[in-house]
Amino acid sequence: MKQIKLILMALCCVSFIASAQKPTVYVLATGGTIAGEGKTEVNSAYTSGAITVDELLSAVPEINDIATIKGEQVANIGSQDMNDEVWLKLSKRVNELLKKSDVHAIVITHGTDTQEETAYFLNLTVKSDKPVILVGSMRPSTAISADGPRNIYNAVACAVDKSSKGKGVMVVMDDRILGADDLSKTNTLSVGTFQNPNFGELGIVYNGKPVYSREPMKRHTSKSEFDVSHLDKLPRVEIILSYSNATDLFVNAAVNAGVKGIVTAGVGNGNLTTVMQNALAAAVKNGVAVVRSSRIATGPTAQWDEIDDDKLGFSASWFVNPYRARVLLMLALTKTNNYKEIQRMFTEY
Repeated sequence: MKQIKLILMALCCVSFIASAQKPTVYVLATGGTIAGEGKTEVNSAYTSGAITVDELLSAVPEINDIATIKGEQVANIGSQDMNDEVWLKLSKRVNELLKKSDVHAIVITHGTDTQEETAYFLNLTVKSDKPVILVGSMRPSTAISADGPRNIYNAVACAVDKSSKGKGVMVVMDDRILGADDLSKTNTLSVGTFQNPNFGELGIVYNGKPVYSREPMKRHTSKSEFDVSHLDKLPRVEIILSYSNATDLFVNAAVNAGVKGIVTAGVGNGNLTTVMQNALAAAVKNGVAVVRSSRIATGPTAQWDEIDDDKLGFSASWFVNPYRARVLLMLALTKTNNYKEIQRMFTEY
């Protein structure tokens, strides 16, 4: 009898030690399709953010074999309603958790509509080299072949792997690892919607292990100059699309509304109609920062082409698309309104 007790005690100790040795991963939930609930298993209609983080994690019990999981509900919205308030709350919470020595990584569940913007915002405001991984799904949790559970497992598997450290904020979906530096949603319905169209994906997840093929080349996370720890709001920046016969209507409306910055989604290499360009030049003279980007999916919006940015006081976004450019300009404006300094930031980030 005594021997049995000793064996049981030994087994309990081994179990405790094994549990203690597992890395701790916080899963911060914000809602989205991954937490969505459909009317039926085959119907495309669903409600975003219908289930809680605990329900979401219960669908992937295998993650408990590789990590000690702690879940928190930061928000529960469709990501079309993502906003500055949630961004600031999320960034501050991530930084707070990652300061703790016993927290190894963060996984954030997020809707796909604005996932590229949230990932980029965190890439510029998280102050740690520990892995921060966003994960979503294109099918609700109730769908046949829901992609959420596999994506969550892969995200946690990447988060606990030592090779994931120092790579900036990442998105893990469809067995691919994508960098926030060049993230774009490229298809309205496909589970393989997210891509790094200019730089290429960071790597893949194979048999529950990350396999990396490139490193991020831009400044991020611990090397970023941006700090939102004391901010409760962000400067207002709007995106204005250029197209044939575009006028000054939306530029003037934005200026009259008191925006601090405007990002243009221009044609070609960020080009603009003459009337729109003149209105933006006038806006600069009134203290509004202007960054040129392009509505084209790939390629840079370069400084030295048809538009003289130095003459007009504009900055060019290079490889940052309009949606991420808005994020970077908002953060840039917490520090400066000088177009040359803003241009430096768009070159470095």
